[in-house]
Amino acid sequence: MATNWTTKQNKKFEEALVMYDKDNNGEKWHNIARHVGGKSVEEVRRHYDLLLRDITQIENGQVPLPNYRNASESNSRGYANEQRLLKNLKLQ
Repeated sequence: MATNWTTKQNKKFEEALVMYDKDNNGEKWHNIARHVGGKSVEEVRRHYDLLLRDITQIENGQVPLPNYRNASESNSRGYANEQRLLKNLKLQ
């Protein structure tokens, strides 16, 4: 069952992925869920799996990228942050 994620929860999720990237003590998903707030470990894991699926589809050309006119427009949407997150996820 899919759950709704607020913009704030998504932002916290992204932050937590970076913060707990190297967390190998078995607490990674618990720490991420705690950081996000209001989501279970299972919901966080599912959200991560969906993110990876989306990344794969983007990288395989199955999702057209938006055509931004200039850099300031892309930054206002946060696209630069999405590119940084994609790069970090590829390093895992």
